[in-house]
Amino acid sequence: MAAILRLPGGTRDASELVETLLVAAQARETTAPALAARWRTLADNIGDGLDALPPPKQ
Repeated sequence: MAAILRLPGGTRDASELVETLLVAAQARETTAPALAARWRTLADNIGDGLDALPPPKQ
């Protein structure tokens, strides 16, 4: 399933979301490993989506 994520700050906001998910996953690694794994997967998927975008035009 695909989703459209609209953020006012564009890719910068999406990058911050990826970083936040990874930090949260690290914080929950011992207390909720399944949730941490899910958050890492989400971060990886968003990161892959960002990587697939064409480079910005100057």
